[in-house]
Amino acid sequence: MEPIQSAMKKWINSNKRIKDNVSQQRSNVLNDPDIKKVLSNHLELDEQDINRHLMKLYEYQQASKNCEQCPHVKGCKNIIKGYTPQLDIDGKDISLRYEKCKNKIHEEAQLEKEALVGSLYIPKKIKQAKLGDMDSSSYERKAVVREIIEFVQNHTNGTFHKGLYIHGPFGTGKSFILGVIANELKNRSVKSDIIYMPELVREMKASIKNDSLQSKIERFKKVEVLMLDDIGAESISSWFRDEVLGAILQYRMMEDLPVFFTSNYNLEQLEEHLATSNRGDVETIKAGRIVERIMQLSKPLELTNRYRMNE
Repeated sequence: MEPIQSAMKKWINSNKRIKDNVSQQRSNVLNDPDIKKVLSNHLELDEQDINRHLMKLYEYQQASKNCEQCPHVKGCKNIIKGYTPQLDIDGKDISLRYEKCKNKIHEEAQLEKEALVGSLYIPKKIKQAKLGDMDSSSYERKAVVREIIEFVQNHTNGTFHKGLYIHGPFGTGKSFILGVIANELKNRSVKSDIIYMPELVREMKASIKNDSLQSKIERFKKVEVLMLDDIGAESISSWFRDEVLGAILQYRMMEDLPVFFTSNYNLEQLEEHLATSNRGDVETIKAGRIVERIMQLSKPLELTNRYRMNE
């Protein structure tokens, strides 16, 4: 008999603690300032109504609202991450709806902006380049910064402005400059594509097999701002030079769509490179046409000093 009595006593004490805990939780919920304010405007709700919806009120009370307790969406403590609850009362019914919080809205806006920069085999460091990271310690670098600002301002205002043909030896930061321009344009909701030329050649060849060649050519023809990184580094064929690169540049020249280029070659050297195909054929006239289009779309800018990122 003693063990049974002892067990009963423990159960009664435990049950009392549960009741006390529920009562305390209920008190905490109903004393929440936000909940008190809502309920004070709905006197039609009696104690039974409130008890019936207590779990919803508890969920609302526990949730982070206006992102006070969440530094970012990943750290959100709410049931639906990135959404904050709103209490709705209709007659005797209380319901919860969730709306995007300011962190979620900011995150989606950032993702939307990131999508404005398309890239093909471009390093992450280049895609994250910022104007504030540019070295502007020399006259040469200050000229680059001026060109970037002038282009972005003109393009944003709807005025056609030539891109740049940035040439110089390895290590002068040519590709980094393309990243800076792309991100400056992104901040103004302008779409751009940065393409690494040797991979573009391989990509286009592979596209013949899956019938996606024409759609890719159309994309590069029509993107708002096109950037071709390291032109001249690729092993070129007459087909790619004339049917792909030539077609893209011709369309963009006719439609006043700017193009940026980087290269280790100046324009004269690039023309020599383009004139000789990977089969050894020399076609100076066709190479000259490509260079002429490049000159119509961009202006040369030579870099001679090695690039130094700002600390």
